[in-house]
Amino acid sequence: MKKCVLVSGGAGFIGSHVTVELIEAGYDVIVADNMSNCDMTCFEGVKKITGREDIPFIKMDFRDAVATELLFTTNKVDAVIHFAAFKAVGESVSEPLKYYKNNLTSFMNVIESAKAHGCSNILFSSSATVYGEPEKLPVTEETPRQPATSPYGNTKTMCEDILRDCVKAYPEIKGIALRYFNPIGAHPSALIGELPRGIPNNLVPFITQTAVGKRECLSVFGDDYPTPDGTCLRDFIDVVDLAKAHVFAVRRMLEGQMKKDYEIYNIGTGTPLSVMELIKGFEKANNLKLNYKIAPRRTGDISALWADPTLANKELGWKAERRIEDTLAAAWAWEKHLASKE
Repeated sequence: MKKCVLVSGGAGFIGSHVTVELIEAGYDVIVADNMSNCDMTCFEGVKKITGREDIPFIKMDFRDAVATELLFTTNKVDAVIHFAAFKAVGESVSEPLKYYKNNLTSFMNVIESAKAHGCSNILFSSSATVYGEPEKLPVTEETPRQPATSPYGNTKTMCEDILRDCVKAYPEIKGIALRYFNPIGAHPSALIGELPRGIPNNLVPFITQTAVGKRECLSVFGDDYPTPDGTCLRDFIDVVDLAKAHVFAVRRMLEGQMKKDYEIYNIGTGTPLSVMELIKGFEKANNLKLNYKIAPRRTGDISALWADPTLANKELGWKAERRIEDTLAAAWAWEKHLASKE
C-alpha cells in the first residue's frame, strides 16, 4: 500500500519541487494550497514532469479549522509536510498580525487534525533565519537560536517550538524540522521554478528578471560587509537538492528510523558564496552581462550565514549534489520559459 503525503502550500516554489520528488520516490501526494502567493503554473508543471494528471489538488486555507479537519477526514494521510505560510520578511515587519495569525494558526490546525486522525508524522519547513547573526560559523543544529529580526523569522522559531512541545506532550506524534538555507534555481525541465508576485524577495529572481529585461538594474545591497569581497555570504542550495531532503526525511519518519521523536536538520551545502560571486557565476554560466549597481545596506541583512550539513548527510543520508553552474543555468532557463509564455 502506497503511503500518502499531504503537502500544504504545495503549489508554491519549494512545495512544487517537493511534490515532484515525492511522486518520483513512489509516494501518493495530496497538494493543498490557498493560492494566495502563487497561481497554477507550477502545479501544472508538476503534472507534466511526473506525467500524472491525477494528482489530487485541494484549494483551501489551513487557517480554516473546519476545512483542515475535513481534509483529514476524507483522506488517509500518513505524513504531512507543512509549507503553507506567508514568507515576505519586509511585509511581516509592517504587518505582524497577518503573519502571526496565518503562520501559527495554520500550523496548529494541521497538527490538531493530523493528531485526531492518526497521522503521526509531521515535517515542518523551517529556516536558517532562526540562527539570526550567529557568533560562530558554520552553524550546526546545536548553534543557539537568536531572537528573530522579523515577525516572519519569529513565526519559524515559534512553529519549531509548537512542534517540539506537541511531540513531547503527545506520544503518538513524531516531528522533523528542516532548516533551509537559501533555496535557489529551478527544475532542470524548466517547467517549475520560483514565481514571485510583484517585487521578488529573493536574489535569484531579481537576477533573472534583470537578465530578461523585466527589471532595469539589479541592486546589490551593501559592499562594505566584513567578508572577502564586501558583499553578504550565504549558503545557496539548489531547490531540487533541497526537495530531495524532504523525501529522505519523510522516509525516515515512515520507516521508523528516527532516533528521537523530534529531530532538526540543517539543509544547506556547507559552502558559502557571496552575493557578488553568485552574480558573476550567473553571468558565466549563462554567458551574459548583468546590469547591477551597489546600493545601501538593507536593514535586517546579516553579513554571513552558512550551514554545517554534517548531521543531515549522516543521519538522513542526504547530500547537496548539484553544481552551482547548473543551478544558475536552470534558473535562467525557467525565466526564459516564463518570458516565452507572455
